[in-house]
This record gives sequence, structure tokens and C-alpha cells, in this order.
Amino acid sequence: MSKSSTVTVREKPVEGVATATVGGVTIHGETFVIDTDQRVELVDLTNKIMEFVRRFNVSEGLISIWSMHTTCTLLINEFQVALLSDIKKFLEQMVARDAEYMHNDPKHSDCDRMNADSHLRAMLLGHSLSLQISGGEVVLGQWQRILMAELDGPRARSLRVQIFGVS
Repeated sequence: MSKSSTVTVREKPVEGVATATVGGVTIHGETFVIDTDQRVELVDLTNKIMEFVRRFNVSEGLISIWSMHTTCTLLINEFQVALLSDIKKFLEQMVARDAEYMHNDPKHSDCDRMNADSHLRAMLLGHSLSLQISGGEVVLGQWQRILMAELDGPRARSLRVQIFGVS
């Protein structure tokens, strides 16, 4: 058994920007890079995603947001300082950073980041969101915000965003 992770390789790399329009249907994808400053950080992406949707004049459709990393996730929740603190505390209680993990042990893994906790926390949160677009706007509840959870920063994180819809 290898100590190294298995690498996923595409035959053709994902294009930074890709657009297709056929019969009034628009599909457009872009890769956004978000820089983080902390090991565990919650970043509000809502305004950035809403601006992205408005650029394409899609009246009805879907937007998909995908993290290109195993230790960076996406979620919907409130963006309120006390709650952000509670979320970080909850993640630490659910998956302790200083527990013994095989992924952190050089006998079993070649990972030098000591980030098994980040991988395990990411499993709890998920790596993608699909949201509705209606009336040219992202459909969100009154307090809902689109959040990115950095779990192994600080780092530059790539998110793939794709819009699909009609004008």
C-alpha cells in the first residue's frame, strides 16, 4: 500500500473561463481564487456569487459552486460573528486537531501538512452547492449566506462556478 495519495488527472485541464450559448440557454463557468488568512476561516461569498449571476442576465436557472480542494468546503448559513465562532468551536469538538490520525503519521502517509482533521471536517460540510436562480437573482432565505470554509489555510483556494439558465 502506497503512502501517497492517488492523483486525479484530467485529459484536458479545466479552462479558466468557458461559455456556451445555444437557443437562449447560457452555460458559463469560471474559476475564482479566494485567498485566506487563517487555518480555519469562514468567508462570505454571497455578494461575489450574486454579482456573477447578474453579469449573465440569466432570469431562470441554476448556479453550481464547487471547491477544487479536499480541505476547503462550501455551505449555507448565517454570517454572524458569534455564530462563526460557534461553527469553528463545533468543528474542533467534532474533529480534534491534536488527535492521532494515520494521515499525519509518516509511517503511513507522505502528507507533511498534519491536516487529517481538515480532511475529516470537510467530509462533514461538503464540497459543492447548487442554487436556484429566479428572476435574475440567486434564491436564498432572509438570513442565508453562501460561505466557504477554509479548513487548512492560509492558502489560495480555487472555486469553480458555473451558471446554467435562460435569459
